[in-house]
Order: sequence, then structure tokens, then C-alpha cells
Amino acid sequence: MNYNEMWHRLAQKYEEGEAKAISRMVYEVRFGLTLSDICIGKDTQLSANDQKELAEIVQRLERQEPVQYVLGQATFCGRTFLVNKHVLIPRPETEELVQLIADSNQSIGSILDIGTGSGCIAVTLAAMYPQAEVTAWDISEEALKVARENARQNHVQAAFEQVDILSIPPHYLEEGRERFSLIVSNPPYIINKERAKMEANVLHYEPHLALFVPDDDPLLFYRAIARYGLTALKPDGWLYFEINPLFANDLRQMLASMSYHDIAIKEDAFGKQRMIKAQR
Repeated sequence: MNYNEMWHRLAQKYEEGEAKAISRMVYEVRFGLTLSDICIGKDTQLSANDQKELAEIVQRLERQEPVQYVLGQATFCGRTFLVNKHVLIPRPETEELVQLIADSNQSIGSILDIGTGSGCIAVTLAAMYPQAEVTAWDISEEALKVARENARQNHVQAAFEQVDILSIPPHYLEEGRERFSLIVSNPPYIINKERAKMEANVLHYEPHLALFVPDDDPLLFYRAIARYGLTALKPDGWLYFEINPLFANDLRQMLASMSYHDIAIKEDAFGKQRMIKAQR
């Protein structure tokens, strides 16, 4: 199988442009071949073992398994992160959340990332603010294993802890009192009613624990995090969230009712209300 044959097969399941992009990614990441290499025919010179591996990769992609899971890695803010079925694939919208923090030009001494998943936010912020104390929580120990490895491979220091924000141990409440300059989270925010509109590669492969929230309480995690922030944030500390545009105004009102101020909703590159920040 060569590059042209591969993307034509994938085009039965994906748009042509996406099929080509996925194919190029596979050849570059797994076999070290650039587009220039493909243009001069090196894609036709793979060994028998590589051809066997390529065939297996194509079969997984034809089942619409995300290419990032197939390759075991994803790019986020210019860095490479390990990913697997236990963590969400990092998204461009989340890169924009990190950029929003970077653009704030605020002094940051300590950071808490809640629901860290692959650790992409925590690791990136640890690299951006090397003097900051970075802590990251997740309910999933499997996700934390991935996050710890990503911190190691990206040569940053962060503390990864298994904590359920909906049931914080009492000693965490005391130890966290006015500890953090910034709390950031991309929590579960998709309601079940939205499932019908979701792509199969997301719905069938990415961890539902990190995606969905009850229809009757879409602000469940935001409320818990904001409540914790009232004691864990230092005076004038900040909350940063990635959000569901459907509930942006509800979240703004909730934060205001909890005495947060300087609340600002920001749009993503597609014009959707995707981020919010608020000061304690």
C-alpha cells in the first residue's frame, strides 16, 4: 500500500482533505516520511514489516478510531503528548484557553489544573511558568499515569494527584486554603442531548467520564470548582474554564452569584463562546 492507495481507502470514511491529512500524519509519525519523501516515492519502499503495520493502522482508522490514539500521540501548543483511550485528545480550543492565560500577563506563583487528563494544560503551563508550583488533579488513575509520563517527557515538574472535585477529602480543603494563584479546568461539559450530533470517532472512542455531564445539571463541575476556588484561590486569584457555549450565560450568572468579579467570556477561533475567566 502506498500513500495514494491509503488516502483513497480512508476517503470512504472521511472527507478527502482529512483522509490525506491523516495519511500524511501516519507516514511522518510512524515511518518518518515527510511529504517530500512521499513525492519522490519513498512510500513505496516500506519493508514487509512496515507494510503489515500500515495495513493494521488503516484497518483501525477505517473503524474511525482517532488517528491520535492509533499513533499514541497528539500535538498541543507545539509539544508532543502521549494519548490513549483513558484521556481526551487535546483540542485547539483548549490551546486557546492556555493562550488566554498566557496573554493575561499576570503574576502566577501556583497553578491547579482540575481534570487534567493527558496533562496537556498542566504540562504546558509548567513549561511557560517554570517558577510556578503546578498541581494537577484527575479522578482517573489511568489518566494520571499518562499525565505523569507527559510531564517527564516534556521535562517539567508538576504534582499529579487522584482527587475527585465532587468529593474533595477534608485535608485537601485545609491544605488548599488560599494556596493557588490560578485554577484552570476543562471539565466534562457535554450534555447527553448533544450525543446525536457528535462524531463517531469521539463518541465511540474517547472517555465518556471526561466528556459528559447530566442534562439536569450542566454546571455540576463548574459549581464544585468555583466553590473550592472561594477558599483555595489567593485573594485576587483567577479561575479559567473551557465551557459549553450553550451555558455560557448561566455560568457567568453563577460565578457572579458566588461573588466572583471581572468575569469575561471569550470566543474561540470559530466564534463560539468557549472560555471564561473570573477573579476571586
